[in-house]
Amino acid sequence: MTHDQTANQPSQPQRSDAEWRAILADKNAEPVAFEVTRHAATERPFTGKYNRVWDDGSYHCICCGALLFDASTKFDAGCGWPSFSEAVPGAIREIVDRSHGMVRTETVCASCDAHLGHVFPDGPAPTGLRYCMNSASLDFEPKG
Repeated sequence: MTHDQTANQPSQPQRSDAEWRAILADKNAEPVAFEVTRHAATERPFTGKYNRVWDDGSYHCICCGALLFDASTKFDAGCGWPSFSEAVPGAIREIVDRSHGMVRTETVCASCDAHLGHVFPDGPAPTGLRYCMNSASLDFEPKG
């Protein structure tokens, strides 16, 4: 996979695969979370645990706990993955992704470099963005 960095490097130190596996295991993350967050895999559409969650709260990086999205920005894009129209400012870095014969914009956690998904310019107003995220890369914290 070829990526072109377009923003700052993550603020957390680099960790080994074994360290990330242990961190995710301690958080009771789904088994696919390691492959998604550390190796840019994608969960199958309509299978993620947050695709149909509409509760108030916030979404955080499953790896480091950084706040990524407020649930009020989540919308039903019909694509099979949780979709948001706006990220928390500074929470996400964008990387040009030229894998699979396409040019897309990959999103990664600005704190730990975890792969989250991709952002597309076909979302609702006012941003016009669709942050298409893997549930396995997220942790939901209900409001209250």
